Amino acid sequence: MSALRPDLAIIAANVAAGTRVLDIGCGDGVLMAALRDARQVDARGMELDPLGVAECVAKGLSVMQGDADTDLADYPDAAFDYAILSQTLQTTKRPDLVLDELLRVGRKAFVSFPNFGFWKVRGSLLWHGRMPMTRSLPVPWYATANIHNLTIADFRELVRLKGIRLEGEWFLSGDHQIGAAVANWRAEHAVFMLSR
Repeated sequence: MSALRPDLAIIAANVAAGTRVLDIGCGDGVLMAALRDARQVDARGMELDPLGVAECVAKGLSVMQGDADTDLADYPDAAFDYAILSQTLQTTKRPDLVLDELLRVGRKAFVSFPNFGFWKVRGSLLWHGRMPMTRSLPVPWYATANIHNLTIADFRELVRLKGIRLEGEWFLSGDHQIGAAVANWRAEHAVFMLSR
């Protein structure tokens, strides 16, 4: 599982073997395939992009084309041990409602996102007055799928307001995991494990 993107590797390392997982916004299914092959996880996926759905099917993965904002309602309560939303929360129309749905269909949820409080993002806005382009955000503002730019502090506040329990948190600077100290400033990406 070392070939996974760093946030996906963290998630994969913390999903218990033999569980049921729903990966929302699963892309090409690389995480689902890794969980299936290394952890014997019953992994299912939901992906908006038809190309991603086709790539998942080609890997022998169970996936449906769907939208996190509307189609999670089709799943019954507690149908999965884990619901995963990696690098997708900031692209949803109502992240607050999507979190509710994640924790309705999954007993636990993993959420990862790019941190717009990262010092390089702040610096770009301060010094250039423009939305940043970084290694993790490689496209201009008008071509990105991100519609809700959030920081670690924003996410923690939303979780607190909703009464959601933080079971784990991991922070990445580049491809390296860093400590929680001043993470809102230092971390390029964040990964959280949540439960009710």
